[in-house]
Amino acid sequence: MSTPAPWVRTRLRTAPLSALLTAALAFTVVFLSAALPRAQDRGADAALHSFLRTAGPTATSVEITSGVPRTGDPSQLLDSTAEQIAATVGPVLPLDPSGTVYGRRGAQARRLPDPTLIRPEGVPPEFAVQYQHGAREHLRLTAGQWPDSPPQDGPIPVALSAAAAESVGVKLGMVLDGTKSILDRIPVPPGPQQIRVVGLYAVDNPSDPFWDRFGCAVQACLNLTPSSGPGDPPEKYWYAVALTGSQDVSRAGDWGHGSEDYWRAPVRVDALRADRLKQTSYDLAAVTQGPVSIKLTTGLGRSQVRITTQLRTLIDNAWKRQSAIDSLAEVGPAGTAGVAAVVLCLAAALTTERRTTELRLLRARGAAIRGICRRLLGEGAVTVLPAAAIGALLAFTLLPTPRWLPAAVTAGSVTLLSLLAFPVRAALLLRDKAGSGFSGRRRLMAELAVLATTAAAVTQVVRRGVAPLGEGVDLLLVAAPLLLALTGALLLARLQPALIGVLARWAGRRPGAVAFLGLARAARGNGRSRPSALPLLALVLAVTCGAVGATVLSSVALKRTDVARHNIGGDASVGAGTLAGLSDAFLSAADRMPGVDVSLPVWTSEDVTLSLGNGSSFRVNVVVADPVRYAELAEIAGRGRFDPAVFTAQPDGSMPALVSSDLPEGTFSLRLGGGEPVRIHTVAVADATPAMNGAVGTTVVLPLGPATDLLPRFGAPSKWLAGGNIDDARLRALAAQYLGPPAAGDQPGHVVRTRAGEAAVLGDDPLQASAERMFWVTVGATALFALLSVLLTLLRAGPERAATLARLRTMGLRPRQGLVLILAEALPQTAVAALGGALTAVCGVLLLGPAIDLGPLVGAATTTGLRLTASPILQQALGLALLAALAVLAETAVTARRQITTELRAGDNR
Repeated sequence: MSTPAPWVRTRLRTAPLSALLTAALAFTVVFLSAALPRAQDRGADAALHSFLRTAGPTATSVEITSGVPRTGDPSQLLDSTAEQIAATVGPVLPLDPSGTVYGRRGAQARRLPDPTLIRPEGVPPEFAVQYQHGAREHLRLTAGQWPDSPPQDGPIPVALSAAAAESVGVKLGMVLDGTKSILDRIPVPPGPQQIRVVGLYAVDNPSDPFWDRFGCAVQACLNLTPSSGPGDPPEKYWYAVALTGSQDVSRAGDWGHGSEDYWRAPVRVDALRADRLKQTSYDLAAVTQGPVSIKLTTGLGRSQVRITTQLRTLIDNAWKRQSAIDSLAEVGPAGTAGVAAVVLCLAAALTTERRTTELRLLRARGAAIRGICRRLLGEGAVTVLPAAAIGALLAFTLLPTPRWLPAAVTAGSVTLLSLLAFPVRAALLLRDKAGSGFSGRRRLMAELAVLATTAAAVTQVVRRGVAPLGEGVDLLLVAAPLLLALTGALLLARLQPALIGVLARWAGRRPGAVAFLGLARAARGNGRSRPSALPLLALVLAVTCGAVGATVLSSVALKRTDVARHNIGGDASVGAGTLAGLSDAFLSAADRMPGVDVSLPVWTSEDVTLSLGNGSSFRVNVVVADPVRYAELAEIAGRGRFDPAVFTAQPDGSMPALVSSDLPEGTFSLRLGGGEPVRIHTVAVADATPAMNGAVGTTVVLPLGPATDLLPRFGAPSKWLAGGNIDDARLRALAAQYLGPPAAGDQPGHVVRTRAGEAAVLGDDPLQASAERMFWVTVGATALFALLSVLLTLLRAGPERAATLARLRTMGLRPRQGLVLILAEALPQTAVAALGGALTAVCGVLLLGPAIDLGPLVGAATTTGLRLTASPILQQALGLALLAALAVLAETAVTARRQITTELRAGDNR
């Protein structure tokens, strides 16, 4: 007797191309399923680290302060306490390897009455004395020596920044007397009140975290004296920090009228993870107020121990930002996962259809269903498991991140689906009895269940909106677009044969049989099988999820534009800033700029006195502008809209005015620039004005015509507003040419704001950028899986279609007519899917759009959800339809190369 052939090896040798395609599909799906969660984690972690770094080293540190011990070596006590703090806090929070920054600082600075020192506004400079451990390793001596000599009586030896010494006028070796500080309201007790500058130093890297919050030790700071009243304005004076050595730590308190010890333990920001923000917040609470705090307070052996940190507030804010974006960010991956699952099921269904005869033959020869499925499972394990392992390993290697569980779970789930889809489909096929009708009833019940679930989910989302902030991802909101797409696809699957049948009957009345034949074949299915809902479902899901994702991104961009216009007061603005006003040359050149549709110079004055009829008065802001152009810009900005025709009435010789709603209607008196009062009367009310963003108080807008005589009291225009497509760089260059350098930090100058620049600032957030990148990646992955579904369908129908074309060619069918036949057969389903997906996306945006909060992605508080626009939906629908058409054309070109004799073989039942 012959030995039975090994099943797996025989099947792989019989169909190597099918095994290779199965492995490629498993590799692609598993790789993407593992890569998407890891990419999300990397984006969230990077956004968290960027958010925390912008707060500065001090904000991301744990700060401990205490009173000064009366006994022991101060320097050694500081060192031992720093080690104890690191040992206690380190197991709870990841501390930065740079180490703890610590030392002793005086409670007060002292004024230096030396007349030779520089006084900006006649106020003597002030110096504080501080000891900071490790300062010698973070600076470079430029003159003198470091104050490390043994303690002696007399002045305290200190080192001073060379930049501070130059600013204040201090020379090396000077002895400086200290008196009561400007901020000190009580007498200074007796004690050493002199310091000697024994060394000068320079800091090569002032941005080093070691010097954070100690900037006055790097260079002198220009402070302001406290103001005691309106007639006593603050005055500038120099303030600097002088450093002492470890031998004179205790003397810092003598100069500073008391002192305190401090330790700043920086937390390693790069070690914090976005998925553990809540736990990090609990750990910080334990350090500042919980058991770790008690351990520190009782274990340090010091008095007045205080533990503070700003990091917990930052972590809580980061958690709120993350949770607000998570629900939106998960919509795209959920759509991709749905399309990928459909593609895997489609591949299993097509493989089962191809091997139906083989499986039924094995069943007829006595093979058990369990045994057949076990063999199919082993066959799939050889092809799927290695490819899935390589895909998961590649994703884990290319996208390293500490969290591995979500990626492992999704990759394992997809691998299990890829492995079981074919055996389960084969088992269902072999269990069904031909003509029983049970499959049709089962399908109907499943479709009704999907319809009911979709209606309930959408209704719940519309009624309650998005889940409250802090409750994690809103699974209902994530699943609702998928359920809508699934319902639309099932409905289209029911309607598709009838719709294409109508087209076939219309084509039958037209001359020529090619289009009718193709549409008829599309309506009844390819070959012996009826139309499958899986290819249609994959395309509808792809179009719907891609269109919803593109609509989200488009709505975010449009909303940022609206917010930018609202903040600016138009599409562009140039404010005088610290300048006296805008020059006529600039206004004339700005009006002629390309892209300027409407421009408006504005005269403004703040703190103008407005008198009521009853003798009372208060301060208001006054704006003078051309009413027609002002109304156009108010419409563009979306704030302060009004009808300019209201300014035509001028009864009793008074001037018409547009006022805020907090001003009652009537006639009032304005006193501008010390001249004669101007009588005005209210003609309209507008609560906001594009001309004075951020202005506080009542605003009065006067028309330029009647108020022309008042312009000399205002001086030159203080702002230029414009609407249109204005180039940011060109406007800034023009303003710099006519107005000088712009304002930057403390540097005076003009201020330029444009719609593009303001929108870029709103979107300059790593968390928003990560969510947007994930949307685009998922849109691309969804399109890829949709294309795979088209290719799988074409691959299955290819041999049967080639044989049909070969038979028709023997009856005189020309090659061009064959192309029309294939297009007429394959493209209707794609067109129906694209149209159905677009309509489903429109329904999803209309139903779910108002419940989606785009504020976290926009970067500003918003009150509206998704905005329905045709462009993103049409782009997704037409793009996928074009990809499907190209795939059909490519398959047609391959089919056309086959020879008739190759296809028409005796006994071929295709």
